[in-house]
Amino acid sequence: MKKQFSNNWFISQSLLRFLIIILLVIGVFFRFVNIDKKLYWGDEVFSSLRISGYMNSEMNEQLSNGRLLTIEDLHKYQYPNPDKNVIDTIKGVMLEDSQILPLYIVMTRFWVEWFGNSIAVTRSFSAFISLLTFPCIYWLCQELFESSLVGWIAIALIAVSPIHVVYAQEVRGYSLWIVTILISSVALLRAMRLKTKVSWCIYAATLSLGFYTHIFFTLVAFAQGIYVIAIERFRLSKTSISYLISSLAGFITFVPWICIIITNPQPETVSWASAKQTLFASATRWAGIFSRTFLDLGISPSDPGKFKIVLIPFVLIILALIVYSIYVLCRRTSKEVWLFVLTLIGSVGLPLLIVDFVFEKRYATSRYTLPSVLGIQLAVAYLFSTRLTSISSKVWQKKLWSLVAFMVIISGIISCTISSQAQIWWNKFPEKYQELPKVANMVSQGNKPLLITDDSIIPAIQILGHLVDPKVRFQIVEKNQLPEITNGFSDIFLFSPSDFLKAGIEKIYNSKLQQINDLLWKI
Repeated sequence: MKKQFSNNWFISQSLLRFLIIILLVIGVFFRFVNIDKKLYWGDEVFSSLRISGYMNSEMNEQLSNGRLLTIEDLHKYQYPNPDKNVIDTIKGVMLEDSQILPLYIVMTRFWVEWFGNSIAVTRSFSAFISLLTFPCIYWLCQELFESSLVGWIAIALIAVSPIHVVYAQEVRGYSLWIVTILISSVALLRAMRLKTKVSWCIYAATLSLGFYTHIFFTLVAFAQGIYVIAIERFRLSKTSISYLISSLAGFITFVPWICIIITNPQPETVSWASAKQTLFASATRWAGIFSRTFLDLGISPSDPGKFKIVLIPFVLIILALIVYSIYVLCRRTSKEVWLFVLTLIGSVGLPLLIVDFVFEKRYATSRYTLPSVLGIQLAVAYLFSTRLTSISSKVWQKKLWSLVAFMVIISGIISCTISSQAQIWWNKFPEKYQELPKVANMVSQGNKPLLITDDSIIPAIQILGHLVDPKVRFQIVEKNQLPEITNGFSDIFLFSPSDFLKAGIEKIYNSKLQQINDLLWKI
């Protein structure tokens, strides 16, 4: 690939490095600040259950027997313990969560065993892994563009990208998925350049790593195959043969888990995606997904429409920037460059677009479109580098694009600043979980409170277990069962009780229930 840039930068290399270092520090800070203060929501609770090595069926059987429970009793199913080992962790994923893939769960289990049981420690593994994105994106830019400038700008964009920061603070495998996408991309480009057996073996290994990180990595790998075939002009060249052998080797390592997914399907885990939505709703969702790459003020689907209307101009500007970046990339770079970026953007984005707009589903979420986000950021990084360094550009044009780049960076910093202070963000389904911190606060105010429920332990009760004061006691009964309430509690609450539980408590204990909110009643 030919060099695309002149060394005549609009700003000096030393000043650029200084600014990037500042942004890196800011980005690292946002990835770790208040990491234990955010709501530990449903998906994270499920991840922690897998990390503990227990299965959901075991937990329900052992906790839903009406005995008094402490916070430690709940946390037994959220952190590693001597009763379960890593084999149990893998077994739990295989039997109850085969679609989430085991690599991240196993790595996080070892991390927590080494550094201790806490929300901060568990989440810090994702934050730490996300730091590897910086050297990986720089290396990818070197292989793809042969330009350190594009690499530096890409680092700056990702450092303060709100979508990267959001998933760097979650106990889910998305940060690891981003890193594996970048590593496999670098390995592919390097193998195509070096054409050695070792480089192709490395690529095969990165494929295996990616396959066991996220189920949608298969789409990324398929897009990489399209890229190689197109670059080789559909000929059975030496490169094509090497790619086929490497991809086949990487895929073979994933075959055992494919068999596990087929024999242990969990369709209920994606039942939320079966809901129908209009074309307008799909278009709005996709606009929000891509705009969050650079600007995220925490607007969720449950927020009033007036907040969304205010954001429309900003979203349109961001979308225009993305489209123009892709246009410039296709016009100014070789086929080897622009095709790679387009296949990365379309790898997951295109199939989800088809599912959303043709079948009127809602599979598209920000976490699934992260490969597309990476491709967009590569395109924008290239746009900024060309507009800031073009010899033919006038001074005012360079100043204008410097201002645009500055505003993009500032938008990211503002977004990360706001989200760092919020307990619950759009990615944690506030419409479903926003009342839980309030419930936890009310229950914790009692001197010796008891919380009774016949609701599901996962995720609601386990979320409360991470929020309430250690003095709170729990009593969980099965549906159509009544608890035996002992004396000595200053306050007794019912959480999300069934009609049977409410009626039974009032009748047997001759008590009147006071409804505090939609989820909480007090005897």
